[in-house]
Amino acid sequence: MAPPRVFSGSMKLGGASRVWVRRGLLALVVFGLGLLALSHLVRMSYEDRIVPLATAPEAPVALVFGAGLAPGAVPSPVLAQRLDAAIALWKQGKVQAVLVSGDQTKPFHHETRAMRRYLLERGVPEAAVQGDEAGLSTYDSCLRAYTVFGAKRALLVTQRFHLSRALFIANSVGIDAWGVAADEGRSTPWRYTVRETLSRVLALAMVLLEVEPVYPAGRAALPER
Repeated sequence: MAPPRVFSGSMKLGGASRVWVRRGLLALVVFGLGLLALSHLVRMSYEDRIVPLATAPEAPVALVFGAGLAPGAVPSPVLAQRLDAAIALWKQGKVQAVLVSGDQTKPFHHETRAMRRYLLERGVPEAAVQGDEAGLSTYDSCLRAYTVFGAKRALLVTQRFHLSRALFIANSVGIDAWGVAADEGRSTPWRYTVRETLSRVLALAMVLLEVEPVYPAGRAALPER
């Protein structure tokens, strides 16, 4: 009696599957390392331009990025922290004007209006406050600050985790920008660190592709200095 035939097709298929799994995992590792490398490049590009509020250089304007509203249509704690830092810069004579840039395109979400009101209530004169209602993203805020509001030199005011990306974009689109951390001396929550890792890579792509802001039109003047 002849011995039974052994079917080896499934074994070959299994071996091929393992090869593709290994290749897929390797591709994911390479992709992940690539993202980390690009993110690190953006983070380090203008690291030396992040300075304490007390030693910040003078500039015509402080650019404050929106960060959402709390119940009652008032700035969120994160946004209030940014606005407080901008107020301190203005009171110290570091800037002549404050440009608040936020998203005011959604119903009942008047971010820029709330930011302006916060500044005015705390002593910043109306003539020194300008608002960009179409700052839908950090990229849009920076590009519009340069092309629409004529900002050639500025102090960017936001939290430390956000400054690297904001500085990279602002300096890449033509603004001589320095950064002041509104949360100076405080630790950064891990969720922001993870988010910024990906956001910095997206910012790099938008700068390289010279993406237009959603609302590119219009022009407003800032004081020369």
